[in-house]
Amino acid sequence: MSYELEQNISVLSGVGEETAALLNEMGIFTVNDLIEYLPYRYEDYRNKDLSEVKHDERVTVEGVVHSAPLLQYFGKNKSRLTFRVLVDRYLVTVICFNRPYYKTKLNLNEQVTVSGKWDQHRQTITLTDLVFGSRTNANEIEPVYSIKGKMSVKTMRKFVEQAFKKFGQYIEDLVPNELMSKYKLMNRKETMSLLHHPIDANSLKQARRSFVYEEFFLFQLKMQALRKIQRNQSKGIPKVLHQDKIQELIQSLPFPLTSAQNRVVKEIFNDLVSPSRMNRLLQGDVGSGKTVVATIALYACALDGYQGALMVPTEILAEQHFESLSKLLQETNINVALLTSSVKGKKRREVLERLKLGDVHILVGTHALIQDEVQFNKLGIVITDEQHRFGVGQRRILREKGYFPDVLFMTATPIPRTLAITAFGEMDVSIIDEYPAGRKKIETYWVKQEMFDRVLGFIENEIKKGRQAYVICPLIEESEKLDLQNALDLHSVLSFHYKSMAKVGLMHGKLSSSEKDEVMKAFAANEVQILVSTTVVEVGVNVPNATVMVIYDADRFGLSQLHQLRGRVGRGSEQSYCILVGDPKSEVGKERLTIMTETNDGFELSEKDLELRGPGDFFGKQQSGVPEFKMADMVHDYRTLEVARNDATMLVNSNDFWKANEYKVLREYLERTGIFDSEKLD
Repeated sequence: MSYELEQNISVLSGVGEETAALLNEMGIFTVNDLIEYLPYRYEDYRNKDLSEVKHDERVTVEGVVHSAPLLQYFGKNKSRLTFRVLVDRYLVTVICFNRPYYKTKLNLNEQVTVSGKWDQHRQTITLTDLVFGSRTNANEIEPVYSIKGKMSVKTMRKFVEQAFKKFGQYIEDLVPNELMSKYKLMNRKETMSLLHHPIDANSLKQARRSFVYEEFFLFQLKMQALRKIQRNQSKGIPKVLHQDKIQELIQSLPFPLTSAQNRVVKEIFNDLVSPSRMNRLLQGDVGSGKTVVATIALYACALDGYQGALMVPTEILAEQHFESLSKLLQETNINVALLTSSVKGKKRREVLERLKLGDVHILVGTHALIQDEVQFNKLGIVITDEQHRFGVGQRRILREKGYFPDVLFMTATPIPRTLAITAFGEMDVSIIDEYPAGRKKIETYWVKQEMFDRVLGFIENEIKKGRQAYVICPLIEESEKLDLQNALDLHSVLSFHYKSMAKVGLMHGKLSSSEKDEVMKAFAANEVQILVSTTVVEVGVNVPNATVMVIYDADRFGLSQLHQLRGRVGRGSEQSYCILVGDPKSEVGKERLTIMTETNDGFELSEKDLELRGPGDFFGKQQSGVPEFKMADMVHDYRTLEVARNDATMLVNSNDFWKANEYKVLREYLERTGIFDSEKLD
């Protein structure tokens, strides 16, 4: 970037200390920051035909004053002025608040241009802007900026205009010429100028198109460069695959691998034999068979003399994974061990000793795996399940217990492709998007609150067959007390209703981890037949005997959350059911519950959820994995996102990008953003 654009904002006339401080609060420190401070919306002053305008839409119309203005005062210094305007065949009432001076300025039969909010039912416009005569000389579309303190939008527009006049010539293109020609993009100077001063709707559309591509391209360039540099710097140790023995294990499985599982196993094997360290995210819907894939990867490494670690978030999950792996590998010479905080004393010392000697080939456990006392002999692969539950630091500690181990992250949360290629852009992403044959589809129903008695009867029938049920209450962040009361009320209602028939358990946020584990173990052992819970029942916990999932106030959950909960049942051979109880008031709430009854595909649901909620809410406000873009929208512009990713990948993987002069601007951009240091880059 040229020195001129890097100058302090105070080089602009009219920007004194006070104004500079205000602009700094808005994140504007340099001339370039100001040029890149884009409007958050635009006022559209194009004349509209009222027959085509929707209710509550913003509108601009030209007409003739048809009645004398009527002025009314209410409260202290508050006024309401109304007058009628004849617009074509419409007689429209214009309502204007706190502008009493228009009473003397408005004349009958005078032409005016009115902008404001259109009320189709009352045929009124609530005024925001009034021009006497026509707006022929004014801009059709005007930018509106997010401002602070005493700063006005008008002043902001003047500063931006001044910045372009003085420094516009120094704006350089960042997107390479061949890509700009290929997609017919505007140059950067024209793009930025039109985003601040659109000539008309079409010019704004074209400028937005160019800027969205640039935003995605630069972001993906950072991701792909980071990925390449990490690969170059994170050398791995190529493993030797003992294909005969691996095939023997696959043939011995109680069920054939799906084509999706086969594809993912192949992708993982390619990583294992590569001289670069594996850094892969494995996504698979609930019940799609991720554990089997992980077992094959761990077994392949163990055959070549390397130890493997599988870290999961909870003890009960660790125990279940330990049992699964032990069962799948029982005919082999591979030793699997379990390490959680419950493994104590002599047993613990024995596991740690065997691990250090290399006698334990695969260690399954919780956070206990990252403690200092845990020492591996030759750790070659690290797998973390539900990776978002562990901090970056915790995952790093586990990695560092080995010598360049391969790393596989697993998640049962279906992440939409659009989010996966942004939030996890520096990882390879594998997806298991197919269910094992013979798995029964969970039948899903949406019922209103008044039908809850029928739901209780349905649960009763399943319990008589020896089955179990979950009943989930929503967790509303604002009021944990209210949530707890909900759960306690529901628990007491169900305990009374099923008093002679079933034991009802309760799990809520106030319980300690060990108490939650105890409740979950009692449910898994069928000592408790109905489990009422406020918190999301642990992902991955396997209770094959549970066939009913009732979700109370289901409209308060997101689609992905509902799908995760539904996945707690349907794990045995019996038909399972998910019953959504809710009376949503909003259209989005109704749509959400309808979609749930129509599909069991987690990836389809996650895409819908993204459309309904947006990327910020998908991961939750605490997750910082999703980047903020100035104008690009990952949901609506996802095709551009994919194109930009492919372009950035091809560029970063070419030798020219790192050497040729034509890409110098982009290399400098990456250096400024801290992706690499050119002096250290070979």
